[in-house]
Amino acid sequence: MRGMTLSYADSPAALPPSSTPDGSDATSPVPPEPITVSIVDDDPMICQAMSLILNDYSDGRITVVSTSTNGVDAVERARDERPDVVLMDIAMPNGDGIEATARMRTLPAPPHVLILTSLSPSNTVERAAEAGAEGFVSKTDAPEEIIRRILGACAGSPQFNPASQRQLLQDLNRRKPLARRDEARRLLGMLSERERETVVLAAEGCTNQEIAERMFISERTAKAHLSSASDKLAMSRIQLARLVERADLPEAG
Repeated sequence: MRGMTLSYADSPAALPPSSTPDGSDATSPVPPEPITVSIVDDDPMICQAMSLILNDYSDGRITVVSTSTNGVDAVERARDERPDVVLMDIAMPNGDGIEATARMRTLPAPPHVLILTSLSPSNTVERAAEAGAEGFVSKTDAPEEIIRRILGACAGSPQFNPASQRQLLQDLNRRKPLARRDEARRLLGMLSERERETVVLAAEGCTNQEIAERMFISERTAKAHLSSASDKLAMSRIQLARLVERADLPEAG
């Protein structure tokens, strides 16, 4: 089942009738085995509603094998039942859905996991993808959309809806300045304490003489520290100043 390419045309209702040469009906093709789905949500009403949607609107292509209201039970059920797809809520007792997703992905026959959510807190999409989730399904999506995403996951296609894609880009863009800051601090950490101090003072606009006065060293020594820092990081004085700016160092207290 897992890995099969399925489409709406695979349903029995979409199969064209066949007949024998004499015009009598031939034996109908055997329909594909339905995709098995497990639903995980701490609200039993959501579990019931999703079960009705999948069982009633999928034309036999999907069958719900179980529902769970917490992550621990969901993992045990997945171990025993081996569903093809798990629709996983995020906020639940006994560990959130992302933790349960990561545990499911370590099972001998791991299911496809789609995160079932109505709201996506910051970093949720990235954490879910890192845990092994293959997409998101909104609780407010139309039945046809939910079914399409389940079929798509089984066909090996990532199912990140527009909302989750937007959030992922927002999270990445939000993290980019932090990543640049951390990288700048790492580079400055490669310098000795005195070298770093001269670089910071230079970034503040101090001349070599002013750096020497503030550090109680000779101007020649200040220049030597700056030259050493420049050589270590392969940066000019201007580049070192930009590096300090990106590092956004905390004020000395």
